[in-house]
Amino acid sequence: MMTKIEDGKTQMNFGVRCVASCRKILAQIESVRSQVADEFRDRLEEHKHVLDLALNEAEALAWESGYPQLFFPVLATEKASAINHWHERQRSLRSPIAPLLIAA
Repeated sequence: MMTKIEDGKTQMNFGVRCVASCRKILAQIESVRSQVADEFRDRLEEHKHVLDLALNEAEALAWESGYPQLFFPVLATEKASAINHWHERQRSLRSPIAPLLIAA
């Protein structure tokens, strides 16, 4: 939809610009989500569902900020790193060496 203004130039109306802006933000967030998921998915294959939940939570928090495109990359990376740390900790506790380390 285009509207004419007095000087003869055409300009997109506010609604069209708003929708275009939202689509751009959604595309940016989806791109970052894919990058973070790809970075951590190999390390967290058995916890893929937990990674997806963490990315959903990061996105929700980012949208609440009012600046989702700025906060989502940091939040997503922090949450994925926390899950990776938790996963590594769980693996170390289940390893046969862990009881020996505790006894020492």
